[in-house]
Amino acid sequence: MNALPRKKLPIGIQTFSEIRQEGHYYVDKTPQILQLIDQGKYYFLSRPRRFGKSLLIDTIAELFEGNRPLFEGLHAQDRWDWTRRYAVLRISFAEGTLHSLAELDQRIVLLLQDNYERLGLQVPQGQDIAGLLGQLIRRAQVASGQRVVVLVDEYDKPILDNITEPDIARQMRDGLRNLYSVLKGADEH
Repeated sequence: MNALPRKKLPIGIQTFSEIRQEGHYYVDKTPQILQLIDQGKYYFLSRPRRFGKSLLIDTIAELFEGNRPLFEGLHAQDRWDWTRRYAVLRISFAEGTLHSLAELDQRIVLLLQDNYERLGLQVPQGQDIAGLLGQLIRRAQVASGQRVVVLVDEYDKPILDNITEPDIARQMRDGLRNLYSVLKGADEH
């Protein structure tokens, strides 16, 4: 009797495409992802560290970006409209440690500029963070013809990295609030 070759464990891998293309074990979460998409609009996912949040966010991004080959053999393969591709904004605070509001603002601007460039959009000049994100969402919707998907990973890391410095943690909270408040105003997009 020939045994099937064992797949590799995806230890430490947070990229859906790497897991799928390199033949790692993957527990299909697409039924739950499709359920989330069908039943709501905004989600806050809170799970312990190292519990797969980044991988889940990357999987959601690949789905909305229409990367069909990655979903072959999974639940979503025949249950997703692959003709529709969405503009996906990816914002992650996972890298590095920020110790001031100025560093946070600089990181946010770089993240937004990266999204403009990845989506092939020109970065507007002379905009504050709220203006950059608001325009990015509106322009991305026009360019894609679909509503925009915004995925934020490690949304509170700048606060948690400074939790022992209450004044800095408050500044980080306020800086992030400035970013996240744009989402409510951009709801139609």
